[in-house]
Amino acid sequence: MEQRKLGSDLSVSALGLGCMGMSEFYGEGDEGESLSVIHRALDLGVTFLDTADMYGVGRNEELLAKALKGRRDRVVLATKFGNVRGPNGERLGINGRPDYLRRACDDSLRRLRVDHIDLYYQHRVDPGVPIEDTVGEMGRLVEQGKVRHLGLSEASPATIRRAHATHPIAALQTEYSLWSRDPEAEILPVLRELGIGFVPYSPLGRGFLTGRFEKPEDLPEGDFRRDSPRFSGENFARNLKLVDTVKAIARRRGATPSQLALAWVLAQGSDIVPIPGTKRMRYLEENAESIHVDLTADDLAEIDEAFPVGVAAGQRYADGGMKTVGL
Repeated sequence: MEQRKLGSDLSVSALGLGCMGMSEFYGEGDEGESLSVIHRALDLGVTFLDTADMYGVGRNEELLAKALKGRRDRVVLATKFGNVRGPNGERLGINGRPDYLRRACDDSLRRLRVDHIDLYYQHRVDPGVPIEDTVGEMGRLVEQGKVRHLGLSEASPATIRRAHATHPIAALQTEYSLWSRDPEAEILPVLRELGIGFVPYSPLGRGFLTGRFEKPEDLPEGDFRRDSPRFSGENFARNLKLVDTVKAIARRRGATPSQLALAWVLAQGSDIVPIPGTKRMRYLEENAESIHVDLTADDLAEIDEAFPVGVAAGQRYADGGMKTVGL
């Protein structure tokens, strides 16, 4: 698979794998199948794996530890800290304090059973802690050899600049897809000015752009998307019309809607590395084929016209979640 660069010297596969849904949020998972999916991803050349300490309250990192046994040298491993949860999964807020992140890093290393993390993100910016204090301590983890590269998630342009001035930032992770194009206005220009890579999560619109869902009831029980504004009520019906355009263009290109949506993200720049998540083998293999979908200038123009910034009905998260992004 094609390799792309995040920051100055972190090479990763052009397509990564988001592992969150294997442990939580998207209905029930199956550990055996999840392990097989990760192993198959490596066979397909997908070597950039994404997790976080809060996914499954640590269980997702433990899953990756099992999957990577004997395979660690084939993987660029990314995890995150800062979204704090209690032992029963309760949300305890955001923490960017240096003493906390040191403990969080050690806990992640232990759960992952590795001696270093390739890319360590601050999952959400803590408004109560100067970003210089947080990133300064993250930089000390690099000096100690526990972490190789630093990242931020859902940070504002001003925060990105301050963080990068404190220690080089290799990547920013933010939601980006056909129906979430807001980063194009201010985030992407700042990243490119500073030489920071961009890692879009939910590049398939949390699965909506795949065309698999025709009504909210199609979502599994216990799936957090049932409470998402874009998957609810009238918003669902309005957004469903957007998928018709994806399906139509995909048919002409001999691709699936998922492949077309991912090909569009990949076409936005060689400094962009999307991390579609899945816990199913057939979706992994389908997504991996997106790197072979070449969109023409006419295709891109048609897609741009159909999916302008702000086209999706409903905000990305409920009100509480929106308060934690763009800080």
